[in-house]
Amino acid sequence: MSGQAQGRQCLCERLGPAFSDKEKRKGGIINTIVKLAKTCILRLTVCKLYFILSDKVANGGASMWCELSQGNFFDEFQMEGVAAEHNEIYLEFVPENLWRALKTAQSAKAVKIKLTNKHCPCLRVAVELPSLSSCSRIVTHDIPVGVIPRRMWNDFREPSMPDFDVSIYLPVLKTMKSVVERMKNLSNFIVIEANLSGEMNLKIETDLVSVTTHFKDLGNPPWASEDGCQSSGQGRDLESMAEACIDIKKLQQLLAGQQVNPTKALCNIVHKRIVHFILLHEEVSLQYFIPAIA
Repeated sequence: MSGQAQGRQCLCERLGPAFSDKEKRKGGIINTIVKLAKTCILRLTVCKLYFILSDKVANGGASMWCELSQGNFFDEFQMEGVAAEHNEIYLEFVPENLWRALKTAQSAKAVKIKLTNKHCPCLRVAVELPSLSSCSRIVTHDIPVGVIPRRMWNDFREPSMPDFDVSIYLPVLKTMKSVVERMKNLSNFIVIEANLSGEMNLKIETDLVSVTTHFKDLGNPPWASEDGCQSSGQGRDLESMAEACIDIKKLQQLLAGQQVNPTKALCNIVHKRIVHFILLHEEVSLQYFIPAIA
């Protein structure tokens, strides 16, 4: 490695006989990321991986924070950052390129991913395919990446939890996806509103049509602060709706690419400012922020 990559050793990941299940999980997550971001940041630490999209919400861009525990995805994992006290690596890359490489690995015996720097920094994906002979067949993909210098790392820290007015569990995502896809044909914007009584509405309003889908009995997450009191929405009228009008395409992208199969899915609404989605799985957590449109 040289230049910005100097001091960072190779990232290695090898998948053995248990490859298929883990590879399916990685492929599903990468496919979700592809739907949400054309380019993103990959942050690597000893224990976790993070996919980060840091478009400025204040300027109308969506923001994403996806966190994975590497032990649930890799049989072997070795990395070394720029220094012992800064044992991390930040890479900028096109997630679709990684997704295409992993698609070729669906029937592979093993896969190794390595950070290299021959002509430029690359993630090298080496796929060992089954062979009828004693010789292995290995297909190699080199995915260009940009190494983020340490002075810029603070730009990619985990976003803070917004001081929301309402937090609510989402309905079944397939149902919500179906509703949003139909509404997308009628308007470019959708209003999400919810209250602390487990009710959520999806609404579109144009000069020609007004459509609302109602969901009830969804439940509200028991957020609590250190003193045991509800940290946000405290003292709010349980029936009062908080709402935000957002770009329907951004919501549709989140739902269309959803292959994480979350055990919990919820959204926090800051009235007329932002919608914060949280999708939780035992091995993955995904946060997605969509700013409201005035």
